[in-house]
Order: sequence, then C-alpha cells, then structure tokens
Amino acid sequence: QVQLVESGGGLVQPGGSLRLSCVPSGSIASRYLGWYRQPPGKEREFVARIDSGGRTDYADPVKGRFTISRDNVKNTVYLQMNSLKFEDTAVYYCNAFDWAGYAYWGQGTQVTVSS
Repeated sequence: QVQLVESGGGLVQPGGSLRLSCVPSGSIASRYLGWYRQPPGKEREFVARIDSGGRTDYADPVKGRFTISRDNVKNTVYLQMNSLKFEDTAVYYCNAFDWAGYAYWGQGTQVTVSS
C-alpha cells in the first residue's frame, strides 16, 4: 500500500521558518495534495491544499505565512512555513486524495514552536 512520507519537522523559535516535504512511497494519481495538523489536545484540522492544476486553499490562521507547492514530476508536496507562532505547534500530516476520492495519510511530523 502506498504511504506518504513526511520530513522537515522540528523545533523552531517564534518568528522562524520550517519547510515540510511529503513524498509518496509509490505512485498516486493525486487530485489534491495537502497538509493537516493536530495541535496538542485538539482535533486534526485543515491547513492547506493544492490541486493538480496548482490552485491553492489555506486555512485562515496560516494565510500569508504558509505556502504550499507541489512538484508534479516527483508527486511531492511542500509546505513552507514562515513567521511561525506558538499556536502552530502540532503534528503535521501530509494528505493526498486521488481522483476516486480515496484518501492517503502520512504518519505525521512534529513541529514545535518554542522559545
């Protein structure tokens, strides 16, 4: 079964930046690639997504700070996170939806914003 593999999480100070990457272990005809996150003690929430045509959507809390992009050749999705805040601390999950609506998830990568 195809899995999504995230990388790039870590510890960063407020105002800092991190770049997350996600690559599938196999072939996925992905309609949407995106990121969700689960803050401590809270439910998983949508962060951003990008479709096969490059159109993007962002959750309001990250607009203007996060940028999602994809490499269609490598079927890889990236999340550039700038101006990080304490409230961005969460486990970040990569997500893919194929054209049949099937959802793939990664195992998650921890992002901690702390001084």
